[in-house]
Amino acid sequence: MKSFISVFCFPVILFSTVNAQNFEANIARYSQEYAQERIYLHYDKPSYAPGETVWFKAYLMEAVFPANESKTVYVDWTDDKGKLILRTTSPVLEASSSGQFEIPADYTGQYLHVKAYTRWMLNFDSAFLYNKDIRILIKKPASSSSKNKIIPEITFFPEGGDAIAGLVNKIAFKANDQFGRPLKIRGIIQNNKGTTVDTIRVIHDGMGYFYLKGQAGEIFSAKWKDENGTEHNTQLPPIQKAVVGLHIELIGPNRSFLVTSPMDAVNNTGPFHILGTMFQQPVFTITKELKEGIIQGIIPGGDLPTGILTITVFDEKWAPLAERITYINNEEYLFHPEMTVQHWGMNKRAKNEIEISVPDSLSANLSISVTDIGIDTDSSDNIISHLLLTGELKGKVYNPAHYFINNSDSISKQLDLVMLTHGWRRFNWDNVVKGDFPKIIYPKDTSYLSISGKIYGASPVQLRNAGNIVLMFNQNKEENQIFSVPVSPDGSFNDASLILFDTAKIYYQLPKNKGLDDASVQFMQNRMPALSNNMKATGVFNNQFADTTGHSRHFKLSDASLQELKFYDGKVLETVIIKANTKSSVEVMDEKYASGLFQGGDAYQFDLVNDPFAVGSFSIFNYLQGKVAGLQINTSGNPPSLTWRGGAPSIYLNEFPTDASMISNISVSDVAYIKVMRPPFMGATGGGGNGAIAIYTRKGGDEKSTPGEGLSNNTVSGYTSIRQFYSPNYGTISEENEKKDFRTTLYWNPAVITKPGSNKVLLTFYNNDVSGAFRVVIEGITKDGRLAHVAQVME
Repeated sequence: MKSFISVFCFPVILFSTVNAQNFEANIARYSQEYAQERIYLHYDKPSYAPGETVWFKAYLMEAVFPANESKTVYVDWTDDKGKLILRTTSPVLEASSSGQFEIPADYTGQYLHVKAYTRWMLNFDSAFLYNKDIRILIKKPASSSSKNKIIPEITFFPEGGDAIAGLVNKIAFKANDQFGRPLKIRGIIQNNKGTTVDTIRVIHDGMGYFYLKGQAGEIFSAKWKDENGTEHNTQLPPIQKAVVGLHIELIGPNRSFLVTSPMDAVNNTGPFHILGTMFQQPVFTITKELKEGIIQGIIPGGDLPTGILTITVFDEKWAPLAERITYINNEEYLFHPEMTVQHWGMNKRAKNEIEISVPDSLSANLSISVTDIGIDTDSSDNIISHLLLTGELKGKVYNPAHYFINNSDSISKQLDLVMLTHGWRRFNWDNVVKGDFPKIIYPKDTSYLSISGKIYGASPVQLRNAGNIVLMFNQNKEENQIFSVPVSPDGSFNDASLILFDTAKIYYQLPKNKGLDDASVQFMQNRMPALSNNMKATGVFNNQFADTTGHSRHFKLSDASLQELKFYDGKVLETVIIKANTKSSVEVMDEKYASGLFQGGDAYQFDLVNDPFAVGSFSIFNYLQGKVAGLQINTSGNPPSLTWRGGAPSIYLNEFPTDASMISNISVSDVAYIKVMRPPFMGATGGGGNGAIAIYTRKGGDEKSTPGEGLSNNTVSGYTSIRQFYSPNYGTISEENEKKDFRTTLYWNPAVITKPGSNKVLLTFYNNDVSGAFRVVIEGITKDGRLAHVAQVME
């Protein structure tokens, strides 16, 4: 991974020489070999009805740059019972991927759970995988109209990790319900004697803080009332007898730190190390002695990238004592795509044109959705808030996008409450000190899902000289493709150029004359199996605010659209099955190509159209070798020589006499049918005592029937097939345009690319039958890691 330190010029503050080479080497190894990826999904809209398609684009980051090494994104779609409905796999290009998921028409759950990850991400804490619940718009039964019972809870977080005896401790708290929604509470803090020492006051979204001083073993508790006036009593974390505490204050872009220690511990300590890390990389190190029980200083944050700065205090042996996270927001991560409406079309089925432009110095990768403005919207999370905040935190952050609406002091202080009340442990410092590194079970997908496999049931000697395996498959309704792939001594084979989408039946032929008749092949063994620990879809991972009006309009439009589809499906005629006696393929070819004396008779017949391995032959004569008893073909000379019953058989091309030199120049792929007629062949000059070979080149309409018939085969799954979003063109006349149009997503494009010198893109879409205004959402990333989220209204 490219280091971001060199790009952003992080300050490294050394107040004294640190003799900690092993520790620093371990930190460096973590950042270089175990850098962790983050993933975010942009959807075409926030909620869906059963039967609709979820369109998405995935963005990957590592530290402050796009993550380009992993080549596959896995997305698990789970129902409200935790059952996996489908896992989609998508290839990664330019640190992004796209795909779709069709919601079952009979789905009855209120949410779908989405989990997205790369193979590499599974080696680390699962709390950092991407999780989201998507609302499903359904007609709820009458019994479901009752409100869920709210379960209020409050959690306390001493700054630095512990409440320390003898010090004034800042104690943050977070009050929320079981769905992570903030609660407004009020209460008091009491000691074990019942004396009130402070009050609880919510500052922002259920969060706040108070100060507390106590002695080891002293018990404090909170008596508080929830929004319904119900009283609760919650015990605070115990007061610890510890060495130091850590306090952070915000001073504009800078951070002041204060390390304090109880006076009775001052004389028993050596120098302390204060380490700052961002995205697992060290950004400053300070080593200093306690003077009168404190160490204090200023951390200049103006040159740091936006993200979570972790400040950790260690003792002289690098044992962690206290830790605090704080957020740096210098807004250097932003770039600003601009949208200009070139052509307005708000009327029914009218044409719209919008131009997206990006600063010409940037290479940008964007996704764009246009939806009916009246449907529900989710502004609580976006590409910026997820990749730069929630993707780095444990626990749910309510409305994370709020903290990026501006960079004012008030927003910064609210964001600092999030830092105080959320767990964050990318590092296990004890393991870092010991040099215990994560066990890598899942290597990175540094190559795409290609046609690969391994031969089983053969000896090492057979495999060592196996040669090539011949593979034939059909993909995306194209012509059958045939490949010859080398077999490694261990029996494995892989052609990185053969990228597979959807499901295909692969026919294979093992190397001939190698004694591999009883061997078998297993394909795509590097494909990730589906995870078993899937989450239920409950709405807990849904940041969307209640939008009754938007949900109602969305449901009505989606329901009308589905009813329209059902109407047209009902008009489709039933399938008529016609049965008839079938002829063999060579009989069909003989009727199609042979005539007169060449038709019928006693002959060897070869249908090259339906022979998957015909094109693997270098010439027609090479193809015929060994296929006709008594026919001797010597291809070492030029032209080849043929003998049958002591003489040379006659040769015909499309029933005209020719010779071996002429036939040698014809490509096997141009030949449809070969007929080798036993002696005597009456149509030949001189009586045909040596037989004849009739070669027919292809005519129009030649198609292969059952590819690979008679060959060993396996059904193999590759990447999920990527569909194109349907966007009607009402500027043309077609039967499809006769249907009523109630689309809620008017336009979705996950692949809008701009480059220097080509920084403008014109997009065209048509209105439906009912929308009077649109909401346009643009998200994206640049090659240098800048992010964009733009939401704009067209009306």
